[in-house]
Amino acid sequence: MYDIAIVGSGPAGISAAINAKIRGKDIVLFGNNELSHKVEISNEIRNYPGFQLVKGSELNFAFSKHLDELNIEITEERITGIYRMKDKFTLLADKKMFEAKCVILALGAETVKPLENERELLGRGVSYCATCDGLFYKDKTIAVFCDNEGLEEEVEYLSDLAERVYYFPNFNTSLKRENVERPSSKIKKIIGEKRVEAVELKDGSTLEVDGVFFLKQAVSADVLLANLETENGSILTDKNMKTNIDGCFAAGDCTGTPYQIAKAVGEGNIAAHSAFTFLAQGNK
Repeated sequence: MYDIAIVGSGPAGISAAINAKIRGKDIVLFGNNELSHKVEISNEIRNYPGFQLVKGSELNFAFSKHLDELNIEITEERITGIYRMKDKFTLLADKKMFEAKCVILALGAETVKPLENERELLGRGVSYCATCDGLFYKDKTIAVFCDNEGLEEEVEYLSDLAERVYYFPNFNTSLKRENVERPSSKIKKIIGEKRVEAVELKDGSTLEVDGVFFLKQAVSADVLLANLETENGSILTDKNMKTNIDGCFAAGDCTGTPYQIAKAVGEGNIAAHSAFTFLAQGNK
């Protein structure tokens, strides 16, 4: 049972983790050891206090060094679901489960909008977790979208179960299986009323499927945590970075514009201190 679970290793998540560690909290930081790709590829950063001009890679290195100095490790697990229990949060990472008294979401900005009917048919043929739901599609036909080569082993897992897989990778892949077919067009929308029936492709053709898996490096906030209030893809918070769910806080690009590193770091700090207050109230 951790005090605070922080989801995201960009500037907001790093800021929250540093402040929590300094305050002696037991934390788990989920993310990528390479930290923020968005920061890494930034050629010039001119508006971060203390650095008149710095490359993103240099700033990421400084962030990483600060984490190392505080012995903060990054847990490279992809969180696929968060559940609010009576007095804790349960976080699922495929077959693993983590528990924390409160959660800080530092997910970054969602850059890809959901497809038509993707949200509406979630849990009724649409899934974001292969190991969670794969067995429901044994000997059936499925479509699989994957945006990260590191997740391709989950595609292989699904292909071992399903009779046929229509595979839509967002990168160059060498995956070859007899039951895996790669259509030349991309998915445009999901077809179905009560549950998934087919997918329509951008070339106008349709493929009958029993389910659709979206294997993404980052799962949208409203999919991760049920009943979380969002607006235009951003998590709604008050000035203390509190969401509408007690014990859940959010910071950084996932809370909306401006998409600035300084803003993310500041919100991560506020979210951490709000979490401290929440923990103190719970211990009374």
